[in-house]
Amino acid sequence: MKILVVQESDWIERNPHQQHHLMERMAIRGHEIRVIDYPIDWPNNDEGGLIYKREVHKDISKIKENANIEVIRPSFVKIKGLNYATLFFSHKKEIERQVEEFNPDIILGLGILNTYNASKIAKKHNIPFVYYFIDVLHALIPEKAFQGIGKWFTKKTIENADLVITINKKLSEFAINMGSKEESTILIDAGIDLDSYDPDLDGSAIRRQYGIGENDIVLFFMGWIYEFAGMTELALALGKSREKYPNYRILVVGDGDAYDEMCCIRDEYGMESQLIMTGKQPFARIPEFLAAADFCLLPAHIDEPIMQDIVPIKIYEYLAMGNVVIATELPGISKEFGYGHGIEYIQEASQVLETVKRILDEGKYDEIAGIGREYVKGNDWEAITDKFEKAMEDLL
Repeated sequence: MKILVVQESDWIERNPHQQHHLMERMAIRGHEIRVIDYPIDWPNNDEGGLIYKREVHKDISKIKENANIEVIRPSFVKIKGLNYATLFFSHKKEIERQVEEFNPDIILGLGILNTYNASKIAKKHNIPFVYYFIDVLHALIPEKAFQGIGKWFTKKTIENADLVITINKKLSEFAINMGSKEESTILIDAGIDLDSYDPDLDGSAIRRQYGIGENDIVLFFMGWIYEFAGMTELALALGKSREKYPNYRILVVGDGDAYDEMCCIRDEYGMESQLIMTGKQPFARIPEFLAAADFCLLPAHIDEPIMQDIVPIKIYEYLAMGNVVIATELPGISKEFGYGHGIEYIQEASQVLETVKRILDEGKYDEIAGIGREYVKGNDWEAITDKFEKAMEDLL
């Protein structure tokens, strides 16, 4: 089948998400995939000029070799505010163009503005439209004045969808509250490549590279470092009590809004050996970094609206590697994983250090870690892709 995917994030530069894993595996199975995306980080990579010109990137593979997905980037005006207005029309034009040229069997949307347009165009051309609802995207719009508009577009898109797919229970509830019909809302969990995320993988080379000793305790975080991620609070907590935890190391893979602030905290407290900021790393190396870790973290602000209904895919990867996960007791995560399944819940980031110490002192590390790996064994990506492929076939 031919699937046209539309999203408002960067398919090429951002780290792989749910849609990359699924679409590349679908492509390997012989389905033809085209993606319309948006270079969301353009202000940080602006090479000048007023107009971002349309681009076509062929043979894109981020996870599976020879997935060869074609990615199309419509033009837009590079002025904040006007970028969204022009994106609305340029993406609409591009979707119409791809309907004519590519003739998709299904249109799959993951965004807000372009996905709203995709839902209307799909209806106009009698093409099944799927809203792949993996995040509460309107809450992530940087300009808060636009979040209400984004929510309105999201609601209309859900109402237009022939099928809504979510990746956790809280998102299913959210989608239904936004107007999705229960009979056309299905849950397909996030997945893991269990062959790559193997607890027996050796992480000693990573430890040597970053000067981490054999007896050091590594607290690991990966991904975009949002201001609400809780990592600055954790860094401060370690900085103020580093003599109490001399062998604790915070290892952060990724960049983001709070990256510079964390570097400043590291320098202020002289924590060059205890707060290790690697920046972005190749996706293929992530399992090796996880193998170097002892504890994996998601200490996000518990009252952050953006975090209430989501379950980041990295939680599954953390658990699959047989690491103990320490996370704030966010509604989406606690509802999805429950209690006693490899995640130790906290209320705020400052509790991470004492929680690590308690688990080690009580000798419960191996027990908790083993439970987590067992709990996510059924989420292998091939099984998830089977479910997704069947859902598309059933819809057709």
